[in-house]
Amino acid sequence: MKFQIDSEIFKSFPGVCLGVVVAKGIDNTGENPEVLSLIKEKEQMIRQSISIENLSQQPRISSWRKAYSSFGAKPKKYKSSVESLYRMVLKGMSMRNINKVVDIYNYISLKHMIPVGGDDLRKVEGDIILRFAKGDETFTALNSDEEVTVSPGEVIYCDERGVLCRRWNWRECDRTKMTGETKEVIFVAEGLPPVKREEMQEIAGDLAKMLEIYCGAIVRNAVLDENLPVLDIGRVLEF
Repeated sequence: MKFQIDSEIFKSFPGVCLGVVVAKGIDNTGENPEVLSLIKEKEQMIRQSISIENLSQQPRISSWRKAYSSFGAKPKKYKSSVESLYRMVLKGMSMRNINKVVDIYNYISLKHMIPVGGDDLRKVEGDIILRFAKGDETFTALNSDEEVTVSPGEVIYCDERGVLCRRWNWRECDRTKMTGETKEVIFVAEGLPPVKREEMQEIAGDLAKMLEIYCGAIVRNAVLDENLPVLDIGRVLEF
């Protein structure tokens, strides 16, 4: 099993880098009060430092708005996962507990203002690739049973069975969602300029450390970019 970024992605999005964390031996049962406390602290910091009126002007938000516009997804309708999280916080809402791994990657997303997502590796079929959609791929959104066909030109994550995530990290699929029974996961943190490779290494390390501390996971992480577009997940899971 491999994770790969298609070469066409780099042509359209120069400087893109992904922080990839592979974790196994996860204990994803229950909730962790410390993680939930960290989230609440971060929510308060965000409300004190950013307004919803100037959120779209933040460099790490505007870069994703431009990326979405480039393949026809209007930012007012289709917002990156990190912008959606920030808007929720700035409207006074608090993130509810989902499960430990989701809580952790939501915290990392808020802390570093970048999109983060993940898939249960035991539910993934074959290799994972980040590429442009052809327009014949199928997708069933998280907590939905409606299968749809994605639009051509969207940036998608997919395996051999179908689409795992649409419009970068805009909407994840139901098939590979993480539950209390999840033991092996691949997480992806997405970076566009001004985020640089060196910072993405720190972000991936931050996520990996939290998974070790709060989920008892064994983790490995890497940063993929134009110079390293492929990760052999199978070999990583052998550690």
